[in-house]
Amino acid sequence: MSEIQPWRSTPPAPDLDSTAIPGWLRSWWPAMLWAGFIFVMSTDAFSARHTSSILEPLIRWLAPSLSDDEVDFVHFIIRKCAHFTEYFVFGVFLYRAVRGAHKGWRWTWALSAWFIAACYSALDEIHQAFVASRTASPYDSLIDSSGALVAMIFLLLWFHRTAARQSPDIP
Repeated sequence: MSEIQPWRSTPPAPDLDSTAIPGWLRSWWPAMLWAGFIFVMSTDAFSARHTSSILEPLIRWLAPSLSDDEVDFVHFIIRKCAHFTEYFVFGVFLYRAVRGAHKGWRWTWALSAWFIAACYSALDEIHQAFVASRTASPYDSLIDSSGALVAMIFLLLWFHRTAARQSPDIP
């Protein structure tokens, strides 16, 4: 039938395997998405004034005996832990991105990922200087960079532990 009516032959469906997505994008998309998340977290919507309306009632509910100063301090600690945690995750994603399709651990990959995270942290603080309800702080950048550094140490230990499990025990 296709010989009589050649316009009816359907072309084969495109192959949608993993080669349809460029390799660099497969490696970098989590880090780029997380960088966008960090940028959003640096806006007015997540300033101390706005997060206090959610966190302070929760803190008071969990620990009703705390004074106002203690509640403010707990709120401050939670915000600084958020800085550390978001850059810890960012560091892991950046290591994955820098590593690309390769496997394992290399110091050059870890230092590159940490350097990118530290630079992004500095840029994030500069961005906050232009947001009216936020303040730029080099201490926050130090906390952020520390989170990424701890992520690199975590990955180092993780890869060494994994390599030790995979190597056969030879007496």
